[in-house]
Amino acid sequence: MVRHVILWTLKDEYSGDRKDEIKKAIKEGLEGLKGRIPGLVEIKVNTEPLAGSNCDLMLDSLFEDEAALKGYSVHPAHVEVADGKVRPYTASRVCLNYTV
Repeated sequence: MVRHVILWTLKDEYSGDRKDEIKKAIKEGLEGLKGRIPGLVEIKVNTEPLAGSNCDLMLDSLFEDEAALKGYSVHPAHVEVADGKVRPYTASRVCLNYTV
């Protein structure tokens, strides 16, 4: 099994209600991929970091193996969410993949 974790910071131009809308759309888009991508076991997006955090949201997902993670990265459903709901609004991205 491979765990895929991403931390994002939204662009500085967003705040308040707009930031909440963006985070909600990202969460719905990514969590909506469950059952649509081969090898994706679980996927969760946390949009409520505690005070003192230095990012805005986190993706925590689990794949059957590295091949499934690679397939996810190019799967049309994932690319649609990434290009439409994530990349236009994020300023930074940090990723960690590891075997569990």
